Amino acid sequence: MPIFTDIMNQGRTAANKPGFDTVDWFRKKAQATMGINTSRLVAGNKDYQTTKILPGFLYMFGYDAKMKDSLPFYDRFPVVFPFSRDATSFTGINLHYLPFMYRAKLMDSLYQIVTDQKFNEKTRLNLSYRLLASSSRYKYFEPCVKKYLYSHVQTKFLQVPSNEWDIALFLPLERFTVSKGKVYKDTMRKLS
Repeated sequence: MPIFTDIMNQGRTAANKPGFDTVDWFRKKAQATMGINTSRLVAGNKDYQTTKILPGFLYMFGYDAKMKDSLPFYDRFPVVFPFSRDATSFTGINLHYLPFMYRAKLMDSLYQIVTDQKFNEKTRLNLSYRLLASSSRYKYFEPCVKKYLYSHVQTKFLQVPSNEWDIALFLPLERFTVSKGKVYKDTMRKLS
């Protein structure tokens, strides 16, 4: 069963009840994931674990930054669409760095570059830095560009199925070394 499908199914079942409030229900589900052990999340989804990443797919993983002592902050559990890679590292966009409203706007734009509309195991983003930088429709991507060293990845990669991207992107799974408010303030400064 895909990673977050049980949350979707619970929502569909609950939505059939009279007076059901979708927003309130999802908010409560999101709050419940705030304390989730991310290592267990990865370990508990063996069917979606991989040691190899490919550009355009969405991955979650545990991370310990090499230069953490000199960084103002970083995300210990990134959710990344990689767009380039080499033997020692990969670069991609970690949408955790955007406040939810801007995350949604960027994701709406990114859905225009999916390889197909099937949203199956082959669906990915046709993504590159050049493409992102070439159009104002992707204007929120820049603060999200991060480089990750394979040697500092602490878990296997968890590949999120394309039909669950929205759920994964809007659950509070980020693990910043400072408050989200501070991260978002820095992001908004970079966007202005």
